[in-house]
Amino acid sequence: MTLTGRVAVVTGASQGIGRACALKLAKCGASVGLVARNRQKLEALAHEIRNIPDCGDTGTPARAFIANADVENEEQIKATFKSVLGEFGKIDILVNNAGITRDQLLMRMKRADWDAVLDTNLTSAYLCTQQVIGSMLKQRWGRIINITSIFGQMGQAGQANYAASKAGLIGLTMAIGRELGSRNITCNAVAPGFIETAMTAELPEELKQNALKMIPLGRIGSPEDVANCVAFLASEEAGYITGHVLNVNGGMLMG
Repeated sequence: MTLTGRVAVVTGASQGIGRACALKLAKCGASVGLVARNRQKLEALAHEIRNIPDCGDTGTPARAFIANADVENEEQIKATFKSVLGEFGKIDILVNNAGITRDQLLMRMKRADWDAVLDTNLTSAYLCTQQVIGSMLKQRWGRIINITSIFGQMGQAGQANYAASKAGLIGLTMAIGRELGSRNITCNAVAPGFIETAMTAELPEELKQNALKMIPLGRIGSPEDVANCVAFLASEEAGYITGHVLNVNGGMLMG
């Protein structure tokens, strides 16, 4: 799979799945716009991307552009995508990955925690997608990939806000797929299961072991497992796939 000549934007790129996606897309040849709040982490990632040897099939250094922004802020999103377009001239691939948790039982959940999760995980995807549609329509080619979650498919106690936001992403994915399919723009989702990230590292060891027992492949996933699937959905090889949710969960949820 080659993405040489393509321009990708990854939100939540500073760590975890977003970081792995940005690196993988760059290794496949794409220039990458890195969006997150933590500029220091983005600078370290950009340095790593620019030092990837033999990027794609061109043998030239990968290009990375830092777009420091909070995806909860609509004006920052608009400014961010304007700066990426100014740097690269187009956007071919969008990975809506930015996400947070604010876990609490529903009866005790504060409205502010509900709003923060929905704004970051779902509304930001709507806003970011709006910003790239013009470029994709102009070139009649585009790939929009939303990072949802197994908990958007099966729910999770104590995560009503998170599960709702991720389920909403699945509905958004299908709607966009139907709206833009005729213009050769696909929209798909990737639904990770239990992945080893900073978010899951904070969970109690007992919970991790119980989750492991539910995974037929017998291991916790890595961010790279997700990034490999994102790279495929961003490629020409996935050109006849849209509105699809690709499960990356080791068999934890089937069907």
